[in-house]
Amino acid sequence: MAVEAGIVGLPNVGKSTLFNALTAAGALAANYPFATIEPNVGIVNVPDPRLEIIQSFIKTKKVVPAALRLVDIAGIVKGASTGEGLGNKFLSHIREVDAICHVVRCFEKAPGGEDITHVSGKVDPIDDIETIETELILADLQTIESAIPKAERAAKGKDPEATARLKVLTALQPVLAEGKAVRGLVESGAFEATEQKKALKSLGMLSAKRVLYIANVDDSDPLGEGVLAQQVRERAKEEGMGCVPVCAKIESELAELDEADHMEMLKDLGLEEPALHTVARAVYALLGQQSYYTAGEKEVRAWTIPTGATAPQAAGVIHTDFERGFIRCETYSVNDLVELKTEKAIKDAGRMRIEGKEYVMRDGDVCHFLFNV
Repeated sequence: MAVEAGIVGLPNVGKSTLFNALTAAGALAANYPFATIEPNVGIVNVPDPRLEIIQSFIKTKKVVPAALRLVDIAGIVKGASTGEGLGNKFLSHIREVDAICHVVRCFEKAPGGEDITHVSGKVDPIDDIETIETELILADLQTIESAIPKAERAAKGKDPEATARLKVLTALQPVLAEGKAVRGLVESGAFEATEQKKALKSLGMLSAKRVLYIANVDDSDPLGEGVLAQQVRERAKEEGMGCVPVCAKIESELAELDEADHMEMLKDLGLEEPALHTVARAVYALLGQQSYYTAGEKEVRAWTIPTGATAPQAAGVIHTDFERGFIRCETYSVNDLVELKTEKAIKDAGRMRIEGKEYVMRDGDVCHFLFNV
């Protein structure tokens, strides 16, 4: 299952340019203040050099990397909750995503020196961040306030699920009414009961999601060392969120090059990798995700699991039957494979570990699961 991230931001901050570059989705979007409310959706492979290493030792028919699903929605403007611009109905498209990628404008003029209109008339990353955050909070508040009356009626029947839903709603409402995101409340572990977790997930609270700030920088500052990008970094640090600098213009140019020219341009710019690598890795880190691998003659595949997942939980990502009937896991590291070359040699050297139900998966484990159902 792909990790999902929703791309948000004010109009004209470079969201669509970045989306097109990351997904190679086609021509760059025009500079329109308000675009369509229909989302752009793209699925990109998560770059992972360990897959190539495994495949070099275990010959296989195909290699399947982990995937990142990106959902790009129309630009949000101040007052969207009261109908400004296109309103906020399109926010429903990102209620199910795992994380939010907030693109923030950190350049004064467009490449070439021409002006790109900023909806508020000035380039101020922190003000932009607060505008979007406020609109997400207000959208959540609308969701909560419309859901409470129905939940109150349902809870009168003493149904545990309905009672849990009402408890979650009434806990979230005052926080949102104060203009605060509910992220802190959710991450504090306030809703640990199973029914409460289920209710919270069904609400799809936007201000509960973790945020990766993408500072869209000028092509003269690809590393984001300028004042505007530094402001975004500091804001992210204060919130415990992530931040990466990206130049959407450079990425759109890179997307059109073949691999050799692509790498040469990166080197000339002093960049180690393209934005897709940076963004994908940052999203995984933000969400506490890691990869493990299965490898055989048919395929070598990366699987995404939360850090701290047990072996049965990891097996369940492949199929629920694997978790239900889990017996044991045979596992080794990519480094073991590099050193000893084959799985047989790994076994002969006593490096093939046999792990049970309590085993906590390590990033980069290569696994064979044994199960019985």
